[in-house]
Amino acid sequence: MEIKPTDSNVNDLLAYRSEFGSLANCHYLISNSLGAMPNRAREDARRFVDLWQSRGVRAWEDEWWMLPLKVGNRIGELIGAPEDSVTMFPNVTSAESVILSSLDFNTPRDRVVMVDMEFPSLLYLHRNFLRGKAQVVIVPCPDGVTVPMDELLDAIDNRTKVVSISHVLFRSAYIVDMPRVIEKAHSVGALVVADLYQSAGIIPIDVTKWDVDFAVGGCLKWLCGGPSACFLYVRPDLAETLTPRITGWTAHEEPFAFDNSETRLTSGAYRFQNGTPIVPPLYSCQAGLDLVLEIGVERIRENSLMLTDQLLEKAGQRQWPVRTPLEHQYRGGTVSLDIPDAERIMHRLIERDFLVDFRPRAGIRVSPHFYNTLEEIDDLVTEIENIQAQGTGAA
Repeated sequence: MEIKPTDSNVNDLLAYRSEFGSLANCHYLISNSLGAMPNRAREDARRFVDLWQSRGVRAWEDEWWMLPLKVGNRIGELIGAPEDSVTMFPNVTSAESVILSSLDFNTPRDRVVMVDMEFPSLLYLHRNFLRGKAQVVIVPCPDGVTVPMDELLDAIDNRTKVVSISHVLFRSAYIVDMPRVIEKAHSVGALVVADLYQSAGIIPIDVTKWDVDFAVGGCLKWLCGGPSACFLYVRPDLAETLTPRITGWTAHEEPFAFDNSETRLTSGAYRFQNGTPIVPPLYSCQAGLDLVLEIGVERIRENSLMLTDQLLEKAGQRQWPVRTPLEHQYRGGTVSLDIPDAERIMHRLIERDFLVDFRPRAGIRVSPHFYNTLEEIDDLVTEIENIQAQGTGAA
């Protein structure tokens, strides 16, 4: 299959390459791990230090206190969430901890359903947080690529309290049919947490249309926002019924009353906050968000499929094993090349300024974004062949 752009979308998107100075010195093909830094992020970070210097403690009232909601509302635009339903956390594990602390795991609803291809941090969290309180049911994914939907749906039953699952799996980029999971969970009275870390910014999402109960994710990857800017969405009608036990002063309805009596939780997104908000990452993440919203995720998705189609075609010509779905409806933004000696080849690629990564049971993960070109895909394939030809000792 010959891959050709069908319209001007590719050239239009490549105009955004000038927004990323780091692209001049490398083939940046690892946006599912860390998106390239937009040039504008430097100015946003400078705004933080300039405000800190010029306004001192007054910066809290000027901007800082409401920044988690301001950024959360921007993310809401991206994922179809209403205003005041998304707030910010330093990482997804802490956001999911707050969710778990909001739920009662009493019999007969004492089970959490997950799959064994989840990001390990969330498996660690659920197993340890719920030890002695609830059973974590782990559905195996035997092929290491896809989720067996029939087995997953069968595991969601009248004992299930919550299903915690990634929209896109981090190893294989398999897209889970979230509406189907949510429909089954709601039919038996269970809740769903959708992890959007590997899909927000690369696949169109509408959490309101899905009717999902919770969603988590972050700006680190496809949103080109850097570390420590993660988000939590809670369905608004559900939020008012929940009382998180992991909480703190920013969740209080009158935080500056410094009241030491029982907590009176506020409404809206801040109900799920706890300690003093993170501030610097909420400046540096805004440039990437703005760019993705400006471009539009539908256009980004079209371009992503074209680039990953190109890589999959060339991998197929060379009979390289891949651990990523070929079908568009099941493929996220990444191609995992499970070629022999993959970890060593990954290190050689990085030494030659081809930025990719390696994950066990996945291989070399390649994740082009809207700023990448078909030529970069071709260059990567050629460089892998060169490294293979040079043998195990070549640097």
